[in-house]
Amino acid sequence: MRILVLGFTGYLGGHVAERLRALPGTRVLGGGRSPAADVLVDLATDSAERLARTLAEADVDTVVNCAGATGGDPVALAELNARGPAVLCAALRRTRPAARLVHLGSAAEYGPGTGRVAVAESAPTRPLTVYGATKLAGTVTVTTSDLDAVVLRVGNPVGPGAPSTGLPGRVTGLLRAAGQDPEAVVPLGDLSAFRDFVDVRDVARAAERAVTASGPLPPVLNVGGGEAVPVRRLVRTLTDIAGFRGRIEEQGAGSARSDQVSWQCSDITAARAVLDWRPSYTLDESLAALWSAGARPPSRAPEGDRPS
Repeated sequence: MRILVLGFTGYLGGHVAERLRALPGTRVLGGGRSPAADVLVDLATDSAERLARTLAEADVDTVVNCAGATGGDPVALAELNARGPAVLCAALRRTRPAARLVHLGSAAEYGPGTGRVAVAESAPTRPLTVYGATKLAGTVTVTTSDLDAVVLRVGNPVGPGAPSTGLPGRVTGLLRAAGQDPEAVVPLGDLSAFRDFVDVRDVARAAERAVTASGPLPPVLNVGGGEAVPVRRLVRTLTDIAGFRGRIEEQGAGSARSDQVSWQCSDITAARAVLDWRPSYTLDESLAALWSAGARPPSRAPEGDRPS
């Protein structure tokens, strides 16, 4: 099996590529704009014709799309999160119509839930941000493509290498900078929200299960921790792991999205049934691994539904 992982230099893509490389009888190709890429691909600018030629030359059986943008202006978000999957699907239909496509979506596509009920894949999608809306556009393109495709709708990824663009990575960096100073103050926004955190290594394992599953898969599968966790608990656990002796100070309100989506949790029943997948790391284990590994610089790879 020849597997192309797009966005292989990003947070999720790096873990996915590493996991897939351990599969026997496979060759994993990294796709992207990086000079280190095995296959040069730019989903923001490549035409469908050019990408189709690239895929034909790479002779791949499976494509895992981890490429995307989590921040930036609306144009950049639309180019990578909406246009990118559309061009990819068009290219696959032209040259590799039998290939399996595993696309990483985001729980941000759901928007506000109804009450404190875990959100299943059948729930209405009402994203509140440009990020969520562009990720949803990509999901719609993939699920209506008539390809052998599945979207893994990822919650809040956490674990080793988390970038500083997300809360776990940002807090890790701030705690490292504060050190053991008992007078240190770490300023954060409102931490009253609840989020569904999932270890990045479990996301990679879900992608592996989706790649190797026999037969057609449902169009969308939630990949999350299956539990709504107080963000304050995450921060408190990180401070304990770090041995932080200073003070966490919540300064003002959080993001507009945190105000509108104060509670988020994904129903992961379908992933359990279809992929025989469930989270294997606890949040404490994920945060311990994050602290041990350190935070990564910001990445353009998808990070999921990020709290602020």
